[in-house]
Amino acid sequence: MDNLSELAQQLIKFEHDNNLNDNEVAFGSHLSVERIHDIKSSNSVATSEETELLQRFMQSK
Repeated sequence: MDNLSELAQQLIKFEHDNNLNDNEVAFGSHLSVERIHDIKSSNSVATSEETELLQRFMQSK
């Protein structure tokens, strides 16, 4: 997990701690499930807007 971005690590921990899956995070953050997968796997870097949406969603829980 060391090769994952900080956001990816936060997202994985958040899902685990809150018993959520990618679909629920996608719905709550208004991002697609595919983008959540890409960000979590570090296949692509989240844009600043995507990062803000994810952080706002994680802080709301």
